[in-house]
Amino acid sequence: MTVTRLDAPRLRARVAELADLLIDAVDDGASLGFLAPLDRAAAEAWWEERAEGVAAGRLAVWAAQDGDRVVGTVGLAFPDKPNSRHRAELVKLVVHRDARGKGLGRTLLTAAEESAVAAGVTLLHLDTETDSPAEHLYRTAGWTRAGVIPDYAASPAGVLRPTTLYYKHVAVG
Repeated sequence: MTVTRLDAPRLRARVAELADLLIDAVDDGASLGFLAPLDRAAAEAWWEERAEGVAAGRLAVWAAQDGDRVVGTVGLAFPDKPNSRHRAELVKLVVHRDARGKGLGRTLLTAAEESAVAAGVTLLHLDTETDSPAEHLYRTAGWTRAGVIPDYAASPAGVLRPTTLYYKHVAVG
């Protein structure tokens, strides 16, 4: 498997595959901000909008490929406020259910963390559904649990679930 940072044209070229990945994750119950079933047109439109953020430098996106197939992704969202340029939000770490259990989530997480350091970011933060499998990944990768917000987001089935906030210092400032 290879992990590649996507510029805007490459992201646009992979919209259909990224939409497949997003649909698979939502269908499998991942809380990524969407309700199931996720419509293909909506998934593709969401990724198209992300290409605009990549082109503007507000977002970095990586895709993991197994051959020609996209099987994972992760993003870093960069704030636009002058007082927050030292931090970024880890967003949409997704691994296709057929590719799980092979260390790909950790590989994507590491790629994002290393890129953040290279960009001068010293603090990362994220939110994830409480008690989700993703929590184990973040804890074992050195992320610190900051707290839980009850009823923060609806699961793909529409049930309100708590969200856990995490942060990680990735470089000494």
